[in-house]
Amino acid sequence: MRNRITELRQARGWSQADLAQRLDVSRQTVNALERGRYDPSLPLAFRLAGLFGLPIEQIFQPDEAAG
Repeated sequence: MRNRITELRQARGWSQADLAQRLDVSRQTVNALERGRYDPSLPLAFRLAGLFGLPIEQIFQPDEAAG
């Protein structure tokens, strides 16, 4: 799954640690999300969407090969 977390985080001037604190997760979790090595749980995806003020579909997109 591809995502725009890095882009959205950087646009707000937040570090990975800042985002992690806002989401109540570890910085390592944010790093894994950004690198596409971890797909978030549904509750975490909703927290990200709420934090960025976007629908989940505007943050996460399926990989082209997975379709």
